[in-house]
Amino acid sequence: MEQHHPRSAHQDVDAKGLKSGQLGLLAIVVIGLSTIAPAYTLTGALGPTVQEVGAQLPIIFVIGFIPMILVALAYRELNTDSPDSGTTFTWSTKAFGPWIGFMGGWGLLAANIIVLSNLAGVAVDFFYLFLAQVTGVAGLADLASNQWVNVATCLVFVVAAVWISYRGLETAKNVQYVLVGFQLLVLGLFAVMAIVNWENSGQGMAFSWDWFDITKVDSFSAITAGISLSIFVYWGWDVCLTLNEEAKDGRKTAGKAGTITALSVLAIYLLVAIACIMFAGIGEQGFGLRNPENSGNIFTALASPIMGPLAILMSLAVLSSSAASLQSTFMSPARGLLAMGHYGALPKSMAKVDPVHFTPANATVAAGVISWGFYAVMHIVSQNVLNDTILALGLMICFYYGLTAFACVWYFRKTLLTSPRNFLLRGLAPVVGGIMLFVVMIQTAVDSWDPAFGSGTAVFGVGLVFVVGVGILLLGVVVMFVMARKRPEFFRGETLKMDTPALVD
Repeated sequence: MEQHHPRSAHQDVDAKGLKSGQLGLLAIVVIGLSTIAPAYTLTGALGPTVQEVGAQLPIIFVIGFIPMILVALAYRELNTDSPDSGTTFTWSTKAFGPWIGFMGGWGLLAANIIVLSNLAGVAVDFFYLFLAQVTGVAGLADLASNQWVNVATCLVFVVAAVWISYRGLETAKNVQYVLVGFQLLVLGLFAVMAIVNWENSGQGMAFSWDWFDITKVDSFSAITAGISLSIFVYWGWDVCLTLNEEAKDGRKTAGKAGTITALSVLAIYLLVAIACIMFAGIGEQGFGLRNPENSGNIFTALASPIMGPLAILMSLAVLSSSAASLQSTFMSPARGLLAMGHYGALPKSMAKVDPVHFTPANATVAAGVISWGFYAVMHIVSQNVLNDTILALGLMICFYYGLTAFACVWYFRKTLLTSPRNFLLRGLAPVVGGIMLFVVMIQTAVDSWDPAFGSGTAVFGVGLVFVVGVGILLLGVVVMFVMARKRPEFFRGETLKMDTPALVD
């Protein structure tokens, strides 16, 4: 199964037109960390997760990491065999055929569109908060609550992110080195100051190993909701694999970068989670983590009590984190659309690559337009757009990550018993990870039917989280049948097969 296929006639540009060999291991890890955006994800996810599981936040982060690392192993195996910027779409198609492959690609695209809208929303909130802190005009922070100002500002951020992504990976890489380094430095400072001063907070809790006892969570539904939210905070490392055609030694470098990125964020999250519980506690008053007024943006509530006059650094860190992730996250859907256009699952216009910057031109712009449009609609219909999109995103992530894990097992089925290594990395690990993710996905879908799951917003009596998560997947089925009529070659299995050569040496 593990074969090396010849490259195209171009020595430095592969068959899709992407420029190869321009990213090393460090650059891809930094882009992966940027996409995950620790400062952004934590400020949006800590509150909702604590609402579900209380002080068991650390163990939920650990359990949520297990399927992530198991799926990362599956991604690495598939990438070593068949590096392709289409990742889930390409691998699911090779394993299960074009119909399931299309839905895998759709799930990846949908997850990215949802998170792009969420990123833009957080960037808007912290942009106006930062302006208020810098100028001393408190009213500027309230501009984020103005619906039209919010949506218009979001458009500005999306346009800027699309422009940087369009300019190419060299521009993106240089931006990310600065922004990622800054946010990690501030998060480290925040955690240290919280742990050192927890006894002076008045609401703090002494560290306890009970926080790692999963049996103290009230129900299985609470556990799955917590895991779904924790899966969101790890999401994004797979962008490393979408860059495999542009990496140095793409068969190995991209997979290794994905694993390093996932392990790095686990350490960051555990440190910050423990620091927040120790300083703020899990109470519902003041800056307690279960105070509903704090849950949407935890760092807004905790930065000043913990960091004092340095709190402005946290605002700037979250702003830079969300803005940087907004830019780097465009890489994944753009390259996913590129692959789907290249193999004929979507219009060929999606396969256009800019001849100067070697970036997916139309796909990048399309991702920007769709993500901003989704954000604008969600901002109008949702009472808490950030919380609802995070919960819907967890469902989407479970779907396409789980599908990729099962694709790994089926794709390598003939080699599973040839060695203990193959059985573990190509069989057991992906199966366990895939099952865990699908269980969480199904439970989340069942629970989210109730409008109380999320912001309380309902559409014809059905929870908005269910409508967004399941509705987008059903929309993918409709798009799939439309494309099958317009572009039947892909759906007849003529353009992408199990033995289609890889595009990377």
